[in-house]
Amino acid sequence: MIPNYDDLIKLANLKMPFGKYKGWVLVDLPEPYVIWFHYQGFPNGELGRLLAQLYEIKVNGLEFLFAPLKSDYQA
Repeated sequence: MIPNYDDLIKLANLKMPFGKYKGWVLVDLPEPYVIWFHYQGFPNGELGRLLAQLYEIKVNGLEFLFAPLKSDYQA
């Protein structure tokens, strides 16, 4: 699964809407939390799709690519 540019912008700017890390930007979620979702099951809908992409990004150590994207999101 290769995220498109719009998904990368969303990952860099959208905030987690619930749970222990509510309010955290998705890309800033701790890797163990994202891995937990991978094993427990991602939520339905767009959030789950984005978290699944984030899982692949985090386990491959690519978070550094998000630095220039963190302010490009227009809600």
